[in-house]
Amino acid sequence: MIRFYFHPTPNPAKIALFLEEANLPYETVPVDTGKGEQHAPAFLAINPNGKVPAIVDTDGPGGREARVFDSTAILLYLAEKTGAFLGAPEDRPELLSWLLFIASGLGPFSGQAVHFQYAAPAGLDYAVNRYRREAERHYQVLDDHLAGRRFIVGETYSIADMSAWGWLDRAPRVMKGAEDSLAPFPNLKRLFEAVDARPAAARARAIGKDHPFKQVHDEQTRRALFPSNYPPENPASLLHERHVAAIHLRHRNAAQAHGDES
Repeated sequence: MIRFYFHPTPNPAKIALFLEEANLPYETVPVDTGKGEQHAPAFLAINPNGKVPAIVDTDGPGGREARVFDSTAILLYLAEKTGAFLGAPEDRPELLSWLLFIASGLGPFSGQAVHFQYAAPAGLDYAVNRYRREAERHYQVLDDHLAGRRFIVGETYSIADMSAWGWLDRAPRVMKGAEDSLAPFPNLKRLFEAVDARPAAARARAIGKDHPFKQVHDEQTRRALFPSNYPPENPASLLHERHVAAIHLRHRNAAQAHGDES
């Protein structure tokens, strides 16, 4: 069984797509990043970097439980575990190259383009331009590669296509203001539409729809999503806050146990 730690964002979406394509049994564990649940000690024990996605395979190598974090690592792990969507052995160098192109380039620059166009304070024109143009450049590199090809690697659908789909789904936000965000990249658009039309993609999109993830983008959300933008919390102050919260919780539980809601 795969325990899948999920939030409805591009990198977890890639893993959702793989799990649905491979028909692997899995349990979804929602992680509300807007509330800061990715920083909880229990989750940090699974991914010390405090990011989603992550998985725990209860039947990992040697029959032992295994954690895997980072979307590219998870895609490779699951593809090797199942023997599916890896492409032909002779295409492995290309597979690794394009997976890491997406992981280290297209994905991060897309994410930063979204951040500086939507979340950052006004006036950071250099950063807005820098990340938007780099996202466009990475789109163009992959679009050029796809000329005359159905898939990113070899002749079959692979985890490279799944990885690209996760971020191309957010192209309207990456290319803020564009009437048709993928129109300048016809080969990318063709690939995205082909993957998005697969039944597994519709099932992947449905994951987490029944969970009330936080939608309000307030100060708590900003501190949860961008903690490095803030000075480290004072350990003594943090310990005091946790102590007060623990006392309050015990008091509330005791009151409820006696039927007193006051």
